[in-house]
Amino acid sequence: MLGPVLLAASRSDRMRQIVAAAPVTRPVVQRFIAGDELGPAMDTVRALTASGLQVTLDHLGEDVTDRATAHATRDAYLRLLETLAAAGLGERAEVSVKLSAFGQSLPDGGHDIALEGVRQVAELATASGTTVTLDMEDHTTVDSTLAVLHELRRDHPGTGAVLQSYLFRTEDDARALAVAGSRVRLVKGAYKEPANVAFQDRKDVDRSYVRALRTLFAGDGYPMVGSHDPRMIAIAQELAARHHRAADTYEFQMLYGIRTAEQRRLAEAGQRVRVYVPYGADWYGYFMRRLAERPANLAFFLRSFVPAR
Repeated sequence: MLGPVLLAASRSDRMRQIVAAAPVTRPVVQRFIAGDELGPAMDTVRALTASGLQVTLDHLGEDVTDRATAHATRDAYLRLLETLAAAGLGERAEVSVKLSAFGQSLPDGGHDIALEGVRQVAELATASGTTVTLDMEDHTTVDSTLAVLHELRRDHPGTGAVLQSYLFRTEDDARALAVAGSRVRLVKGAYKEPANVAFQDRKDVDRSYVRALRTLFAGDGYPMVGSHDPRMIAIAQELAARHHRAADTYEFQMLYGIRTAEQRRLAEAGQRVRVYVPYGADWYGYFMRRLAERPANLAFFLRSFVPAR
């Protein structure tokens, strides 16, 4: 029952102020966020890649309301890619972007503003030997995001996309994207969506996830299994075996700070594992969605407010 409340709170400025001001918040945030600045995030990237994991980096931010902030997001990603290239990490680290942070929702030409900004990021990513994945946000952004994906893949075919199994449309989108060269991260979804566009019951979301997973593994693209659910991980491994997929033709993706032992176990077993590493000062929305996704995350946060005895 708390999930919808937390998702609604993720877009509340008042709740942002309360949570950010709480003295116990920062130590808990550090479990999920690799620092406010690029330097600490790079330390995390080096540690993860040295242990045999790959990473995708997300400079946190979303729902920008002016062009200047959209351009600042673009510039932050350009600095990130330059830093990755200088460190020789291009082959082991990619970047994930939210188009709303690039101005997608701006009322005057937001789609084109976001496309132009992320195109510059994709160009530098290609030159640096890595790539970009377009994160998916709420259902109102899906058509625009997939249109940006189509445009970027003309010159940067490795550009990835994210599909969310709680949306009714996802099975059709999975079929359309299960083609050669396509990279698709499949997740369950982390936004509050209305019943006319999304499954509301967890079991229905899970069934949709499995159906989309089957489509992606049967296709010619590169599935990226974004899940911490042991059942989904096991099903993905079964599908990989059924379709005779080599270990380098798909991967598992998990969030920084969640099920870290499982990340290492899969990597040590020969699976390709990529850790989603967010960083930046604008952490609130991302943090609240992580709390809403799993009761264990929320319990961890709430225990921080109880003084030790």
